[in-house]
Amino acid sequence: MMKPEVTRTSVLSMQVCVPRSYTDEEIIAFAEHENPCGTTCGWQIRREGDEALRGAPERAQCEKRADAVHVMLDA
Repeated sequence: MMKPEVTRTSVLSMQVCVPRSYTDEEIIAFAEHENPCGTTCGWQIRREGDEALRGAPERAQCEKRADAVHVMLDA
């Protein structure tokens, strides 16, 4: 099984590349483990329809790994 990884970070957002089979809870747990958010609510997945996704899907196919998706999270 492929390992998840953090692909991008900023003060209030983060992108992760995770196995397609990961649940929302697994994605958030990975994000908090790798880069603790530090806010009361912690990392939250940027959901379908959010303007910040600019029309991209909530789980975007990774171009390098067929069994992985990219997910954006916000603080």
